[in-house]
Amino acid sequence: QLQAFGGGLVQAGGSLRLSCAASGRTLSNNAMGWFRQAPGQEREFVASISWDGAFTNYGESVKGRFTVSREKAKTTVYLQMNSLKPEDTAVYYCAGARGSFGGTSQSSYTSWGQGTLVTVSS
Repeated sequence: QLQAFGGGLVQAGGSLRLSCAASGRTLSNNAMGWFRQAPGQEREFVASISWDGAFTNYGESVKGRFTVSREKAKTTVYLQMNSLKPEDTAVYYCAGARGSFGGTSQSSYTSWGQGTLVTVSS
């Protein structure tokens, strides 16, 4: 099971850091991804990181503001979110990829955690 946490209410321009940890398994050999879903909208890709942390990828709307990282022990994955905007308001989900390198499609991911709500006020 994956569990994302760290969401909350923040003002526009502020920062939050989300974390994702696995229980009962390690994340060491899998790429990880972050997705988000705003009310009434489809789930969208936010960021991904390869199994070793060497490769990252970001959705266009968060490039330059969000940073995905993982611990050397690869047990926890983070999403640092800076310069938050009201349009970043969504439930954020972490997901474990099928392989060592994640993609932007939800179909690349086989394990999903419960989301954490991020609300950005204007």
